[in-house]
Amino acid sequence: MTAATQTPLTRPFDGYNARRGLAEDAAMMRVGRGTPMGELLRRYWQPIAYEREVGDLPLKIRILGEDLVLFRNGRGAYGLVEQRCSHRGASLEYGVISEQGLRCAYHGFHYGLDGTILETGAGAPLANGGKICHGAYPLHVFHQLIFAYMGPPEKKPPFWNLDLFHHPHIDVEPGPDRTAILDCNWTQISENGQDPVHTAFLHSITTGTQRGFSDEMGIIPIMQWVQNESGMHYIAARRKGDLVWFRVNDKFVPNSGLIPADDERATKADVSQRPFTMTWVVPIDDENSKRLYVLFNDRRNPLRDGQRQRGFAQANDRPYEERQRRPGDYEMMASQGRVTVHAYENLTSTDYGIIALRELLRENMRAVADGRDPAGIVRDPNAQIRTRSQNTVLRIPAAATPEEDAAMLKRIGREVADGDLLHTLPPV
Repeated sequence: MTAATQTPLTRPFDGYNARRGLAEDAAMMRVGRGTPMGELLRRYWQPIAYEREVGDLPLKIRILGEDLVLFRNGRGAYGLVEQRCSHRGASLEYGVISEQGLRCAYHGFHYGLDGTILETGAGAPLANGGKICHGAYPLHVFHQLIFAYMGPPEKKPPFWNLDLFHHPHIDVEPGPDRTAILDCNWTQISENGQDPVHTAFLHSITTGTQRGFSDEMGIIPIMQWVQNESGMHYIAARRKGDLVWFRVNDKFVPNSGLIPADDERATKADVSQRPFTMTWVVPIDDENSKRLYVLFNDRRNPLRDGQRQRGFAQANDRPYEERQRRPGDYEMMASQGRVTVHAYENLTSTDYGIIALRELLRENMRAVADGRDPAGIVRDPNAQIRTRSQNTVLRIPAAATPEEDAAMLKRIGREVADGDLLHTLPPV
């Protein structure tokens, strides 16, 4: 489905002729099974919950528009099954956890972690005499974060294997105490992370407050976006006198990315810093999303408490008047609507990252539809996925003109992103 486009207004006081009721871009926004985006998302391991959220009772969750039950059996292993019992449809959120799996409270149907029906009610055979399995998905636990693969079983890839996971100085830690739930489509959250220009306005110029960001984040950067083997990355160059702060963000297809710290002060040259978090924006359904994280704690430059918590409370958790006076990312993302309509937009040159990301996602939806692996799927379990995300500060005297300076910083920025400065420079 292609959304209609808006004809821009050209006369003052002409709200009457503004187009109304345009459709959202369904191919991009809808995440159910069988939809183009839903099938793309299902080709990757998706985080669904932290281990600490799973107690001694089944946990009802909704992911990618599917109602499921997550549980830990008596042996400590996790299972993820369809919510409604295969017998009569009662919800397994009221099930009884067993040594091997989960038993429906209604008539005793007993399910293993893989959906195998271990027992039917009172041992009675199925009416059709056949053997059936209950819907279930494979899980993987990574540093207390539980991931599910919800795609075709024959297409299941190895679990994520980023080069960062093997760095000798970095400890991988689970994310914050609570999962951030946002009441809007996941693309609105994902695109916010590909829009580094907004930090100068939302977090500084228009609101007059940084709330944890450094003053340097208020500098409108020289930007470039580069497609790579796993998705894309952007390079933001911010000049502060003779010092230039290069901030590189990785964006992995379809819904995850690496984020370096946003409080760099750019006070000394020839230093570098790896990203401090990897974040996934996971659709609950078409109109609700959740953010889950792992943190990278570099023992040479340990995370501060502010870094551990900053940005994680992006939810409707402040009084309305305060949010009006000091809006943040949540207000901007959610106020676009539960499902935003791209046809109402009037994009500018600073939105190139948004345009590039949307085209990248469309390209990979087409790959899945054609039976090909999308970007970033690595079939060799021993191969490491390259990362580029970093903060690097270099001393670079300005060129003769702003145009020459911008061209120079773009060239050096690409060298920073693709080079080995992270391995040779001391941490920030």
